[in-house]
Amino acid sequence: MMWGDYGWGWGMGFGMISVVLFWVLVILGIVILVKWVAGGSSGPSQPPARTALDILKERYARGEIDKQEFEDKKRDLSS
Repeated sequence: MMWGDYGWGWGMGFGMISVVLFWVLVILGIVILVKWVAGGSSGPSQPPARTALDILKERYARGEIDKQEFEDKKRDLSS
């Protein structure tokens, strides 16, 4: 009998690669699942939401509103 009769050679090499690839994908899937369940806290956090006053300041800085309108709207927001 020859080694080729038992599947040794190139076929065995591809079989081993497929087994290793299978386990890599399983482990990767578990890691992704754990990160998803944990909420992905290790990633960058989202920036805080902008307030109405922040938007008003940006509009004033861009020149969309003048100083009087800025002061009026700022006063409205604080009351």
